[in-house]
Amino acid sequence: MTSYDIYLVTDSALCGGPAGVVQTARAAVAGGVAAVQLRDPLATTRELMHVGGALKRVLDGTGVALIINDRIDVALALDADGAHIGQSDMDARSARRLLGRGRHLGLSVSNLHELDGALALPAGTIDLLGVGPVRSTARKPDASPPIGFGGLAEICRSADVPCVAIGGLTLEDAKAVRAAGAAGMAVISAICGTADPEAATRALRAAWEAA
Repeated sequence: MTSYDIYLVTDSALCGGPAGVVQTARAAVAGGVAAVQLRDPLATTRELMHVGGALKRVLDGTGVALIINDRIDVALALDADGAHIGQSDMDARSARRLLGRGRHLGLSVSNLHELDGALALPAGTIDLLGVGPVRSTARKPDASPPIGFGGLAEICRSADVPCVAIGGLTLEDAKAVRAAGAAGMAVISAICGTADPEAATRALRAAWEAA
């Protein structure tokens, strides 16, 4: 996985169920998305495997990475491109040991203390930091307090791996995200919650490239 600029995080409720997740991902690929993260904390393992398998078929051969949120076991079973973990999930060292060196591993950080923990990891443990929430978001009610673009910039300056901003972002934020030093922006409702996910993704990409 070499590009993180437009990063879709799926939401089954916004997409209209599992079939909608797959349809949204297909449209986002056509619109130029760089990565798709399957996130559904309420889904069973079997449900994640079903949707993840369908996503993998959509993404195979496109160059768009399939990342599984939280579930290292599902990422391995699907032979996905990697996984993304949060502060309360499996620790990063264990996740890397299970994934091996050939798969992507992202880690969420919300403040400088969590960044210090990420910086203390052995080199090569993580490939990316998901930084935020930049703004509060209804899609993740248990998220940490928003850090704003100033907090994003502070973390980006100190990080030793690429950072992707997340949390209530829209295409109007592309310039501020790039100015903060982030390698990309992760969105949920800016794609999943739209009537035309392909057009929404194209607009996000255009805004990012123009920023």
